[in-house]
Amino acid sequence: MKVTIVEVAEKAKVSVATVSRVTNGNYPVKKETRERVLKVIDELNYIPNMQARELTQKRSTTVGVVVPSINNMFFPEVFTGIEAKLKDHNYSLILTCSNNDNIEEKKCVNNLLSRNVSGIIVVDPNTDNIKKKFYNDISKRIPIVFVNGYTNINNISSVSNDEALGANLALEHLLHNNHKTILFLRGEDSYSYDIKETSYIECMQRLNIFVAENIINIGRGNNSDTVDTTTEIMLKVLKNSQATAVFACNDLMAVGTLNACKKLNINVPKDLSIIGYDNIELSRFVEPKLTTMDQNMFRLGVNAGLLLLDKIDCDNKYSKRILLDNLLVERETVATIDF
Repeated sequence: MKVTIVEVAEKAKVSVATVSRVTNGNYPVKKETRERVLKVIDELNYIPNMQARELTQKRSTTVGVVVPSINNMFFPEVFTGIEAKLKDHNYSLILTCSNNDNIEEKKCVNNLLSRNVSGIIVVDPNTDNIKKKFYNDISKRIPIVFVNGYTNINNISSVSNDEALGANLALEHLLHNNHKTILFLRGEDSYSYDIKETSYIECMQRLNIFVAENIINIGRGNNSDTVDTTTEIMLKVLKNSQATAVFACNDLMAVGTLNACKKLNINVPKDLSIIGYDNIELSRFVEPKLTTMDQNMFRLGVNAGLLLLDKIDCDNKYSKRILLDNLLVERETVATIDF
């Protein structure tokens, strides 16, 4: 039988209110009293009734998180950072996955709204939903935080890496190694990809070496088929390409390119250099080890949790934006071209 708060109070010889204060941590309690209550809670294996607590406080202790995929290791790591921050404030999380689909993303958000969550964190929100202003009205009713998403929507806080700077650092690394014909590999419906593409185009145009055909869209860039899809596309592209390097918008696309090179007997990095983005665990385990841009996914998640707590505390009246730096991780897939 489930132990009640009344039983805890009786055994600890305190009031029900005191037990509630100890479990909620919202009012000061004398040290000796707090320790006595905690000891009884442990002895009786008492688990607080979260629904009752929410009714009393008139606020949910649940937060929703929407990710495009759980197959790209980038997103679970971001989620881990979010959880690490929010669990310290007694929030539980509901994780939903949109499978890189704008309609599914809207369903995820509406489902979370129906569960009366305190706030929603959307990782890499779909650009089609942003363009159609799906989030504009919702953000007025509930705290929303974007991770690596469009940052200029009123009422929405955001945390992102400076992906424009990161893309430029990646391109500079390739240019420094004498690469000029650089393929740019991206996916669809992502502000993150759009930012990197803009940096790529501006860089190539500035050097007067831009070729539109060198931009390759592989479709959904974060699902379980991304590596294989990229491999199949790059098998066709690389057969007729004079490119000496590939800049991929994420590590899954970079690994797919690496696999295509192996099938075509293209030596990496001697014949083709590859640089990815994200620095997921997989990038350290492939052979050769992948040169990539480190986004520090855990730090993104921690900051997203912090921003959501701020919006909840201020009753959704204010928004903040955080921009984090990227770091180039040099491994084994980029080489210098000798003239």
